Amino acid sequence: MSTELIEPTTASMALMVVKTLLLVVGSIITYFAFKAYRRTRQPALGYLTAGFGIVTLGFVLAGMVHEVLNIGLTVGILVESLMVLVGFTIIAYSLYVQ
Repeated sequence: MSTELIEPTTASMALMVVKTLLLVVGSIITYFAFKAYRRTRQPALGYLTAGFGIVTLGFVLAGMVHEVLNIGLTVGILVESLMVLVGFTIIAYSLYVQ
């Protein structure tokens, strides 16, 4: 196994840019949902905030699991998918709560 620095491919650079944008946009959505929750104290908005936060965290964790912890890409994608599933379930519940 070589220890020399590997130049990122165009696809991996594009993926890093897209993941960064997902983090920024997801954080903005989560922030505005949280502001709405704080203003109204509606439980549905609290769930909505949590759901968007978990979805956004899932996008970030997938890359971290793969790159930082040096775990396989399949496991990273599985972590991301599970977090998105949980987040979407919470978002769906937030739309159901009265």
